Amino acid sequence: MKDVEQQRKSWRWKAKEVAKNVVAPRATEIDIKGEFPQDIAEAFFQNGILNLLIPKEYGGGGADITSYCIVIEEIAYYCVTSSLLIVVQAVGSMPIVLGGRPDLKDHFLRKMTNEYSLISFCLTEPDAGSDSASIRTKALLQDGQYLIDGRKCFISNGGVSDLYTVFAISGPTKGIKGISAFVVERRSSGLSIGKTEDKMGIRGSNTTEVIFEDMKVPEEQRIGVEGEGWWLAMRTLNRSRPGIGAQAVGLSQGALDYVVQFGQEKNWFQKETGIHFMLADMAIEIEAARALVYKAASIIDEKVKGVSVEKFSAMSKYFAADVAMKVTTEAVQIMQWHGLIRDHPVERMMGDAKIIQIYEGTNQIQRMVVAHTLLK
Repeated sequence: MKDVEQQRKSWRWKAKEVAKNVVAPRATEIDIKGEFPQDIAEAFFQNGILNLLIPKEYGGGGADITSYCIVIEEIAYYCVTSSLLIVVQAVGSMPIVLGGRPDLKDHFLRKMTNEYSLISFCLTEPDAGSDSASIRTKALLQDGQYLIDGRKCFISNGGVSDLYTVFAISGPTKGIKGISAFVVERRSSGLSIGKTEDKMGIRGSNTTEVIFEDMKVPEEQRIGVEGEGWWLAMRTLNRSRPGIGAQAVGLSQGALDYVVQFGQEKNWFQKETGIHFMLADMAIEIEAARALVYKAASIIDEKVKGVSVEKFSAMSKYFAADVAMKVTTEAVQIMQWHGLIRDHPVERMMGDAKIIQIYEGTNQIQRMVVAHTLLK
């Protein structure tokens, strides 16, 4: 146990150092320009935090989910866009880690750790957002290879990734049991990048359509057995959602700390006013969100029996995201007109918080997941 705690402290120390020295100076510029932070992604790769959840045997960090959340929280304190680099890499690679054959893992996981390579998670479609069981992308097996046709949307890092984890229907009459997962390379014939989205928040994240037109994929690049894709996607999201919660916690803490520091410099808090109550509520709710995020992470890491990972993962994501939205909105309100201009980060943080409420399954969907686990 001491070794685990020491490893987590080591990850926190490294994340703090990179966040303060590499991420913080670039956070505002990334948001204003809306450009993908290639330099930060490469810095994360060099510092070993881009591939945190890839096992050590394949050259990755071999970190547990708690360490993953710690690193994301520290980065998101300054810049949610930058923290998303780590999340997307984890989500894209996790299906391979969980379900890939040894040769598939050896080839693609090592590709990500030996050379700078980004991977995207391609699940969302124009007519299948939070209802990801309704995807329409098709994968038809012919002569030892799949022919994939379809369109994915709102894919993080879609236009800059080297690899893609793709979910498609290989058994049209089998429902979710007909969904399979594949790993494909950017240079694959038939793969193209569509529209790049101009978003209200997390603006430095490259978010695009990824289009497949008669894309041929060798059967060997299917992840796991045919029809296992849905379960790989859900197992992946159950592990990644505490990380989204950690994003929200880091963002909330950054907003609160900034408001307190700015207000003290302006002598806003000399008299007791309603603002004091607002600050107290913000601090309490952040701590509650943090506790829930790390409880979810510990349940996964410790493989606690008799406890629904799905439930706590969903809880941690939606509660922390809602707290982030409330805290950043209150931060803007407290700072008044100062909070509305780009001279101060709370303007950016409020837009980022709204997106956290939506991606990786909307908060309404997370509530449905929690209710489902209670009633089943």
